Amino acid sequence: MEKKTVFISQPQYPGGPKALTQFLYANLRYPPEALEAGIEGTVMLEYAIDYQGTVVDTRVLQGLGHGCDEEAARVVRLLVFDVGKNRGVKVLFHRKAQVRFKKSVQKPVTPTPPAQVNLNYTITPAQPAVAAEEKPAGMSYHYTINLKGS
Repeated sequence: MEKKTVFISQPQYPGGPKALTQFLYANLRYPPEALEAGIEGTVMLEYAIDYQGTVVDTRVLQGLGHGCDEEAARVVRLLVFDVGKNRGVKVLFHRKAQVRFKKSVQKPVTPTPPAQVNLNYTITPAQPAVAAEEKPAGMSYHYTINLKGS
């Protein structure tokens, strides 16, 4: 049985190709200009991964325009790969990606509204009610705070 020897270990996305695709489409936002113009299609990119696993360069091979090329390049630059040790050699890896823009899949870029917080509190005296002229020094209050996200 022969042992396979690999001189240069290739970068791998954590979780494999399915995780890479999920990450791309989870972070992809449909550009408003392309949405208004009704642009759909695929942007083909070539990108470079350095020896640390970071995407350092992107180049559009086939674009759509209307902001789709820039958005596809932005999302690909967010990727981080696992790269094994390559015997001290600093290798630059090149890969290709296809990013599909389809109106029914992506959401348009819209500013996210600030989170709404509802605050309810109840003040309960720790001691029984006393006359207004008498204020005991040890009076304390208990608060109940309920936070509800939007």
